[in-house]
Amino acid sequence: QVQLVESGGGFVQAGGSLRLSCAVSGSIFSVNAMGWYRQAPGKQRELVAAVTSIGTTNYADSVKGRFAISRDNAKNTVYLQMNSLKPEDTAVYYCNAGIKKFYGFPEYEYWGQGTQVTVSS
Repeated sequence: QVQLVESGGGFVQAGGSLRLSCAVSGSIFSVNAMGWYRQAPGKQRELVAAVTSIGTTNYADSVKGRFAISRDNAKNTVYLQMNSLKPEDTAVYYCNAGIKKFYGFPEYEYWGQGTQVTVSS
């Protein structure tokens, strides 16, 4: 069974840093784009950052210059380094990945269980 296992959330004061990790577990053929989304209470889930299999990145305007996404293809793991955190960054952060389980099979989208990030002012 394919799963995305997240870690690294927590509580931090404004201006602090956190690093999120998300690893693909289970037998797979390939991983395409990977990314991080977040959902704050009462708001819709939004894209924070994404990275393609060849390393092209995309960021939400609200996190540009503060967050950095990276991936280790050998480990099927994606990271989100979050610096200069603000109270408005408080949300549940979800990992997302497009995965092919077998050669020739279609790609499906998988989600992690979510990890809470809380930034105090």
